[in-house]
Amino acid sequence: MAKPLTVLVTGATGQQGGAVARELLERGHHVRAFTRKPTSAAAEKLKGRGAEVVQGDFEDGASIERAARGADAAFIMSTPFEAGMEAETRQGINAVDAARRAGVKHIVYTSVASADQKTGIPHFDSKYRVEQHLAELAVPYTIVAPVFFMENLLSPWWLPGLQAGSFAMAIPPERKLQQIAVENIGRFDAMVIELREPFLGQRIDIASDELSGSDMARILTQAAGRQIEYVQQPLEQVRSWSEDFATMYEWFDRVGYSAAIPKLRQEYPEVGWKGFRDWTKAQDWSVLRV
Repeated sequence: MAKPLTVLVTGATGQQGGAVARELLERGHHVRAFTRKPTSAAAEKLKGRGAEVVQGDFEDGASIERAARGADAAFIMSTPFEAGMEAETRQGINAVDAARRAGVKHIVYTSVASADQKTGIPHFDSKYRVEQHLAELAVPYTIVAPVFFMENLLSPWWLPGLQAGSFAMAIPPERKLQQIAVENIGRFDAMVIELREPFLGQRIDIASDELSGSDMARILTQAAGRQIEYVQQPLEQVRSWSEDFATMYEWFDRVGYSAAIPKLRQEYPEVGWKGFRDWTKAQDWSVLRV
């Protein structure tokens, strides 16, 4: 096992940060789980696994700096889904600046695949601005950029539709979409943090599978034991509630993610890359019963 490290993990009670924290703890590292709600159920679970839970806020750079002092590495994430894109950029920059001030030896920022490709998607661009700021700092860093999460299907955005027997996205049924299991994000980031040197200064798009909405619906049908039909959602329906998401779906259809899946599988087999079919087999589909 690698020498035990002290790692600050932001967003530790969420999907990505939680996966990274759990993987690092499993590998014997000391995790400082940064959260606004240290008494939440997710925080208590991490504490039960051995994490040190620290309270703070992305808008409070001083709280991040305190949490980062003495850490060997910091896993930093930001999100637009609470306060918007401008807040995401501001909070991400706050976090990387605080980690730099604290003297962290390796900053790992989680972005989104293709954010550096001038997509014009607002919540891609907001992350890319943090990437640009981080690259300008005199600090050792790595940017890991995952694609669409398989776990998104269990979120409030898609779960009600699946419960009703439909899987809807605003792209043609045969258009392929790259995706990844959150577990693989956790493993990849933990590997980057442990190995450090080969990844310094790198930006890496990561994905573990690529398949169409129709294929996903067929696999979901088999795994859940009930019929799931793919439905192409009208783009204008999406635009009526989110210009950001409508722009993203247009880009999915026109360009799409381009992570080098075969290369990732060949170079990093220890990540245990999960295909969508394997991921569905590991889920509890009783959640579809309503």
